[in-house]
Amino acid sequence: MVSVSAQNIVKYLGRTLVLKGVSLEIKPSEFFFVLGPSGCGKTTFLRVLAGFLFPDDGRVFFGERDVTFVPPHKRNAAMVFQHYALFPHMSVWENVAYGLKLRRLPRGEIERRVREALRLVRLEGFERRLPLQLSGGQQQRVALARAIAVHPDLLLLDEPLSNLDAKLRAEMRGELKALQRQLGVTTIYVTHDQKEALAMADRIAVMHDGQVVQVGTPTELYRKPLTRFVAEFLGDANVWEGRVKSVHSDLVVVETGFGEVKCQPPSFAVSQGERVWVMIRPESVSVTTDRTEASNQPNTFPASIEQTIYLGEAVEILAKIGETSVKALHFRPEDGGLPNEVRFKFSPDDLTLIPYEVA
Repeated sequence: MVSVSAQNIVKYLGRTLVLKGVSLEIKPSEFFFVLGPSGCGKTTFLRVLAGFLFPDDGRVFFGERDVTFVPPHKRNAAMVFQHYALFPHMSVWENVAYGLKLRRLPRGEIERRVREALRLVRLEGFERRLPLQLSGGQQQRVALARAIAVHPDLLLLDEPLSNLDAKLRAEMRGELKALQRQLGVTTIYVTHDQKEALAMADRIAVMHDGQVVQVGTPTELYRKPLTRFVAEFLGDANVWEGRVKSVHSDLVVVETGFGEVKCQPPSFAVSQGERVWVMIRPESVSVTTDRTEASNQPNTFPASIEQTIYLGEAVEILAKIGETSVKALHFRPEDGGLPNEVRFKFSPDDLTLIPYEVA
């Protein structure tokens, strides 16, 4: 169990500036996710932590130890690659034992660790099989077993589930999280999959264009994004431009393109006349077909449905309030569908304000 400190990491690949001063603090035993779109620099950052790349500026610490320019084999960090990187001519046993043999451990210790690693990933009985005789999920488990067999201080995972089908990927999320908890090893997991991050992470760092734009728990990032990018990248979001009309101790009134909304005060200071983004998640939009409900209630607006998509557990509604598009989830779909005209209601607690200038 080790803490990890990345301090102002700068990295060029050729003439391209890929990492623009990335700083992160990961706690011992934490399951930490680095989330971002393709090309944001997250895999490059992981390779800097592993020692496969050295930074052009900045420092990397494992606990109190400066490992900035320490080669990979001396860091006691293990990495699981996106394509697993198994040796096709070696059996499962030989693949898992490979790193242990490089460390010149006694034969008895190698056998003990290989058996323990295969037990942890539930691959007992597969020792003599070759990688090509395994399913994708089994190959992923072999790669994990090889990584944990060396008893690393730090486990690095580079999109390890991306090659699996949707059902197996969902199953492996739970297994990976349970395994990480059992081992207690500090783990950094890189992915572009928001569902993986939300389902598994203790904390998440969202990266964009070579920089970390927000760090927090899954709930904090989902409910209280600090930028428009985080709001729209981490799940579905309605985001509208607005201007602050008035500021009170318990709410902020914002004028939007479809009318006035009352929002909970944000974590940052706002003043009258200031431009902001207003965000609400589709599942937080209250949908009613009750025509007797007064349309002049706060944060209640008539909406014209343009499209409905049946999802089983809910109906996704694409509608317009005036000329403004709004997405909602209706969790109690009636037989026969919804009328063309409904009312949307937004609770002030569900309306999040985001600074306009950094969106």
